[in-house]
Amino acid sequence: MIVLNGGSSSGKSGIARCLQAVLPDPWPAFGVDTLIQAMPASMRASDAGIEFAPDGEVMAGPEFRTLETAWIEGVATMARAGARVVVDEIFLGGAASQQRWQKALGGVRVLWVGVRCESAVAAAREVARGDRVTGMAASQADVVHQGVIYDLEVDTTRSESMECARIIADRIE
Repeated sequence: MIVLNGGSSSGKSGIARCLQAVLPDPWPAFGVDTLIQAMPASMRASDAGIEFAPDGEVMAGPEFRTLETAWIEGVATMARAGARVVVDEIFLGGAASQQRWQKALGGVRVLWVGVRCESAVAAAREVARGDRVTGMAASQADVVHQGVIYDLEVDTTRSESMECARIIADRIE
């Protein structure tokens, strides 16, 4: 299993797609964005679900956390059943977020990858994409890495997704 952690617009999804192209076996990719998109619209705008403030801050409520825990357990079950999985994640809680995954993934071999990108570059990507709340990239660029322990880090500030994917693929046994 590969867990990619980085802020919004840091390049995780592009790296995940490139990993799928360069790794020899099939590696399904799942991201926290997939979880959020799967939720009822009512949960994307409530205190209990997940809210996106105008400045880019993300607030996760108890109902979101319950579904997130179930999602993490589901992904972990797939990995235990033999699926090679890439997870595209944003550890808003830094080390505490990684610990939730570590607990669920006990016994699964995981390559923990930090995906870094300079705040200004991620913010420019965010504006170009047009599908994110302005400010998310800048607010998440550093906080998602606080206290997180990685096996490998890549930086997409000046490196293409494919180059980063090849570096990661070289670490897969």
